[in-house]
Amino acid sequence: MADKKAAGKPGRKPPVGDKKQFLSTMDPVVIRDIKVAAAELETNASQVLETAAKEWLERYRAGKR
Repeated sequence: MADKKAAGKPGRKPPVGDKKQFLSTMDPVVIRDIKVAAAELETNASQVLETAAKEWLERYRAGKR
């Protein structure tokens, strides 16, 4: 008989593609506002945060020169 693999945490989806999880601590109001903005944009909080991080990194790297 084939061995069954243990199921992951209920309600959690694995990251899509080559993405990895990143845990961060933020002010609850900021988290709520990010989630609201993501819903208004019909996207998810992860995508909003990834976009913001990429934009911040571009500004950061440009300022280091």
